[in-house]
Amino acid sequence: LKAWILIRQSRKRSAVEAIMNVIIGYMVAVFANLTVLPAFGYNVTLFDGAAIGLAFTFISLIRSYVIRRVFNYYD
Repeated sequence: LKAWILIRQSRKRSAVEAIMNVIIGYMVAVFANLTVLPAFGYNVTLFDGAAIGLAFTFISLIRSYVIRRVFNYYD
């Protein structure tokens, strides 16, 4: 059996990864808003799609933080 080596990520790299994750998630959310919502009959402008994406991105950040803290508490 091979031993698995735990490689830790630097704080800087973790921060870059988290920022990229948020940026990409936001872009996906805006695109989804502009394509999915009209399919359900909602008239969505670019501003609407961006604002809705921002709201859900903020909610996602809070959710991720809370889940991470809960897991750290029980670890």
